[in-house]
Order: sequence, then C-alpha cells, then structure tokens
Amino acid sequence: MIFLLIAVIVFFIAIYNKVIEPDKFINETQPLFKFLIESDYEFLLKIRYGSDVNMSKKFGERVRNGLIVMVFMIFLFFSNLQFTYVLFAIIAGFVTFKQPYTSLRAYYKKNLHHINLMLPYYLKSLEILVQHYTVPVALSRSIDQAPDIFKSGLRDLVAKIEAGDMSVDPYMDFAKSYPVRDSMRMMRLLYRLSLGNQDRKQEQLMMFSRTVSNLQNKSREQKYTERLEAMEKRTMVMLFTTGGGIMLLMFLSMIMMMNY
Repeated sequence: MIFLLIAVIVFFIAIYNKVIEPDKFINETQPLFKFLIESDYEFLLKIRYGSDVNMSKKFGERVRNGLIVMVFMIFLFFSNLQFTYVLFAIIAGFVTFKQPYTSLRAYYKKNLHHINLMLPYYLKSLEILVQHYTVPVALSRSIDQAPDIFKSGLRDLVAKIEAGDMSVDPYMDFAKSYPVRDSMRMMRLLYRLSLGNQDRKQEQLMMFSRTVSNLQNKSREQKYTERLEAMEKRTMVMLFTTGGGIMLLMFLSMIMMMNY
C-alpha cells in the first residue's frame, strides 16, 4: 500500500512538471484503439452533443480513463500480482472505457419516445417543402428548421443522396437510426415520392399528406393520454398524502388522549 501511494505521488508530480504528458500519449496511441470504436458511436455523440462534437476528443477521453483505471488496478495488486488480478484490471479498464458509450445508448433509448412524438410534426413541415421542391432539395432545406435530434441523420441522408445513391437505402438508414412508430413506412413513401413523375406527384403527395395527418392525430392522442395519466398519478399522490396525513393526525390524537 505504501508503494502504491509513493507511485501515485511520483506519477502526479511527473504530470505536474510535464515530464509525462498523458494527453500527448493518448493522442499518439489512440489510432491503436480505433478498432474499438462502435459503428454507431459518432451518430450517438451527435444526438447527445450536437453535430459540432469532437469525436476524436471524446474517444480519447474514454481511452484515457480506461487506461488509468487499468494501471491503477495493477498498481493496487502489484504486491501480489497474479494472472487473475491482471485480468480483473483489464476488465475494469474495459468497463470504464465502455461506460460512456453505454450512457449514450441509454440517453438515445430514453429519447426515442420524444422522437416518436416529434417525427409527425417534422414530416408535416417537410410535406410543405415537397410541394415546391424535389424531395432531395426539400430534405436539404428542412435541416435548419428540423429538431436538433434529427439534424445529424438528415445530413447523412442528404449527403448519401448527393453522392449519387438513388436507391432506397439512404432513406432506410435514416429510419433505422430513428426506429420509432411508422418511420420505415414514412421513409418508403418519401422515397417513392422522390421517384414519381410530375403526373403522379400530386397523387403520391396526397397519400403522404394523409399518412402524416394520421401520425399527427396519433401523436396528439398519445400526448393527451399521457397528460391524463400524469394528472391521475398526481391526484392519487395527493389523495394518499392527504389521507395519510389525516390518519397520522388521528393516530397521534389517540395516543395523546390515552396518555392523559
């Protein structure tokens, strides 16, 4: 334990005097850990922190924290170092490394309900733009006014279309990024609308409009139901609080009368 304390003190003195530069070391070794980057990590970061987030910096922080925990655990068991302890230190470092990603996934799943309520209103604004522009142009013009949580996915969608991908895949990728109610069906409708000629555009636009209106109605109903449930819960809490308070006062009154 004394050896550990001395080692930690020496380590922090070396950092303070810039003999050891952890940030520089992490930046130089970060490419070695790139195979650990999750496929949806960048997307989740943009959902959580916005499109201007520095993915390399965030990933570097994960690597740094994981290594610090692993080295600390090795120092902790240094006096009785065995393979089991080394394995435990590696697992602890890996868990620390994965924890921020797990938090991002939890944040995203928590916000899927919010996305589900917001998607119909975004599609309604997109419907207005599609009446005047082609679908790719309408998607591009909708980005600035879209809710922040959709902007990253829309930029990727538009970038794929502008790169020449005229298949349904960019639309399906967007729907998979936001796997909420009817997102797949709406993206297929939007794709078919992008392929339609001018003669069929009005017909397809009417179908798209009716579907969006139905989604808006479902969203309103869901919001109304949630408000009613919230009010019911508050009412029940008030009733239980009031009833419990009355019962407590009666119980205290009975005790006081018995004492007299």
